[in-house]
Amino acid sequence: MINPIEVNNINQNIHQNRRILITGGAGFIGSNFVHHWDNTHPQSRIVVLDALTYAGNLQNLASLQGKENFRFVKGDIGDRSLIDQLLTEEKIDTIAHFAAESHVDRSILGPDAFIHTNVVGTFTLLESFRQHWLSQDKPENYRFLHVSTDEVYGSLELDDPAFTETTPYAPNSPYSASKAGSDHLARAYYHTYKLPTIITNCSNNYGPYHFPEKLIPLMCINMLLGKPLPVYGDGQNIRDWLYVEDHCQALELVIHQGKTGETYNIGGNNEVKNIDLVKILCQLMDDLADEFGEKLPVKPCEELITFVKDRPGHDRRYAINSTKIQTELGWKPKQTLQSGLKKTIEWYLNHRDWWQPLLSEEYLKYYQKVYNL
Repeated sequence: MINPIEVNNINQNIHQNRRILITGGAGFIGSNFVHHWDNTHPQSRIVVLDALTYAGNLQNLASLQGKENFRFVKGDIGDRSLIDQLLTEEKIDTIAHFAAESHVDRSILGPDAFIHTNVVGTFTLLESFRQHWLSQDKPENYRFLHVSTDEVYGSLELDDPAFTETTPYAPNSPYSASKAGSDHLARAYYHTYKLPTIITNCSNNYGPYHFPEKLIPLMCINMLLGKPLPVYGDGQNIRDWLYVEDHCQALELVIHQGKTGETYNIGGNNEVKNIDLVKILCQLMDDLADEFGEKLPVKPCEELITFVKDRPGHDRRYAINSTKIQTELGWKPKQTLQSGLKKTIEWYLNHRDWWQPLLSEEYLKYYQKVYNL
């Protein structure tokens, strides 16, 4: 008779001792996940693969450099020989795939890179992992986690129900279309080859290590610098905001307990209009700057709000229904919008040494071009 305690111990060892390849692990969500996994699974082998494009930053992983269980490799997910080598050499049993071109504005200005990385790169990873999985006689504990976005579902009207896992895809930008293509590939590899893939679609993330071009870090940094706070159109676009650590906890749970071949939507239950979000950030910055002894160039920060021309194809509303992951896996976000934004602003106040070097002349020109400033 099988002892349930022994089975549980075996399962725990499998989870604790995973040999995980994290693509895009020097980026925003990826680096937060690397830190989360290292903290919760110190016995795991962690290999990070990142091409270190503009949004990849080795400083995000500085505290892990030199650790025995950690290895960083600079490289492209489209490099098949490199992927094959890493999977074999490191005996990888789990891939957490974050690597992606991810900024809508950049996809409008130059869509080529989005197709190359998000579609072709994901295909290369899937095919390499499939061959590796087959060579090991299809182990049951292998996992390929494909991290995607709610933008693949398109746009919602104000009274539409939130996106579920069965919402038809309707991407509206080169970015979301490329992510939709990669989702379809991951799904097809499960249904065609039974490769143990799992897809997650998340709402807008925010938190530490977020590259300055994205809305929340852009607002935080511009307030500290006294620069305009650009808000697209009328500011009525609605997004569901998810604190990145809550997202990482959900992804860990999906790897351990998620059902292969399934999709899980991960949202923060925090729908808010862009203009209201910016005003909340302004109020928090006004208050926190005093606590941190920070002298703001302009106060109150709301005086910096500047409405700019809307971007092409700007989706009106996103909203995620997370019922499936909450009921089946027992996950729910811990941070409210207010508490998560407070943590985020505190991080930017404490980490000028991280974000100031990112404000290059090239980036500032790009920022002015995108927002017509």
